[in-house]
Amino acid sequence: MYVCMCHAVTEDQVKRAIDAGADTPRRIAKGCKAGTDCGSCVRRIQALLGEHGARPCPTARLAAKLGLADPGADSGPEPAAAPIPAPMAALRVA
Repeated sequence: MYVCMCHAVTEDQVKRAIDAGADTPRRIAKGCKAGTDCGSCVRRIQALLGEHGARPCPTARLAAKLGLADPGADSGPEPAAAPIPAPMAALRVA
């Protein structure tokens, strides 16, 4: 399965980089360029790092500290979104 579509990097390539000692998304990027273009694959790279014993991403650490569910785990349906506040009146600049 592809992790990074921009540079055609597969999950196996990322796992091999982790096995070779890469322990951050930046170190993985040095070897295969994954995560250096649009950035949409960085969360998956962070998850793979976490699965292989590397330090979890800051978002996961913060969620754990706050006692929230793991942001990468599928914990069921998304909670209802908070209501959007009414727009503020436009400010006049003299």
